[in-house]
Amino acid sequence: MATQGHHFQALEMSEDNGDARKRGQDPNDPGPGYTTGRSSSDDSGSLGCCGYVLWFLSLLIIIVTLPFSLCLCIKVVQEYERAVIFRLGRLLSGGAKGPGLFFIVPCIDSYTKVDLRTVSFDVPPQEVLTKDSVTVAVDAVVYYRVHNATTSITNVEDANRSTRLLAATTLRKVLGTKDLSEILADREAISHQMQTSLDEATGPWGVKVERVEVKDVRLPVQLQRAMAAEAEAAREARAKVIAAEGEQKASRALKEAADVIAQSPVAIQLRYLQTLNTISAEKNSTIIFPLPIDFMQSFINRNNSK
Repeated sequence: MATQGHHFQALEMSEDNGDARKRGQDPNDPGPGYTTGRSSSDDSGSLGCCGYVLWFLSLLIIIVTLPFSLCLCIKVVQEYERAVIFRLGRLLSGGAKGPGLFFIVPCIDSYTKVDLRTVSFDVPPQEVLTKDSVTVAVDAVVYYRVHNATTSITNVEDANRSTRLLAATTLRKVLGTKDLSEILADREAISHQMQTSLDEATGPWGVKVERVEVKDVRLPVQLQRAMAAEAEAAREARAKVIAAEGEQKASRALKEAADVIAQSPVAIQLRYLQTLNTISAEKNSTIIFPLPIDFMQSFINRNNSK
């Protein structure tokens, strides 16, 4: 069992070093605010006189009650879990155990399982007064995981609850420094700022904040109506500008057409024939119209010459 304990210790140290490299830290540096919860006497391996007596009695009971005592001594943690063991109130050396089997001594050992999987939670809507004195209700979702099981137990009473409370206060603090236009237009930057602030604050707790997303921004009803009226006025103004530009272009086109027609009598006749064709196509009726004088001019001139 001792060899197995050393094996799990090596696995845990390797995983902690990998997490430290991902965070850009020295694997040998436990980080700011890190405490192991062990006293100097525990570091030297001394349990004290009473501790050794209890330890000896526990081993004696285990030996006497074999093999039934193995049910109490051998524990299992899943791949995504770690077990933090305390012996007579002191953190057991070697770090958190797992995954797999590990051994405890009943009566003097207690352990706590820590889930290392990513957890998400919703931040309730927070009433925030923005920098430009507008009250908005904003909610968010936070994704985090425990990267150091030992620290999450020894440095904070409840890492999950503390992270949730800190996320709500951080959301209010970050949004209080932003204008309403910034909140509505740049949610990604706000989410990144929240993630950085939360990750820095929860680092000593053994918690890694992986992602923060601002979900919804709720505005007061009066402000929504004012913004809707402003948007409607802006749309009407743009429509008037577009209509004026269209009329201006149409006027220019008509002027150019009139200049062309004035310079070419044939163009007038073609336009006349086109108009007649359009009238006949639209309505199935008989239309009597006079011939243009230009068409008869050649005949009039010919008769006068005779």
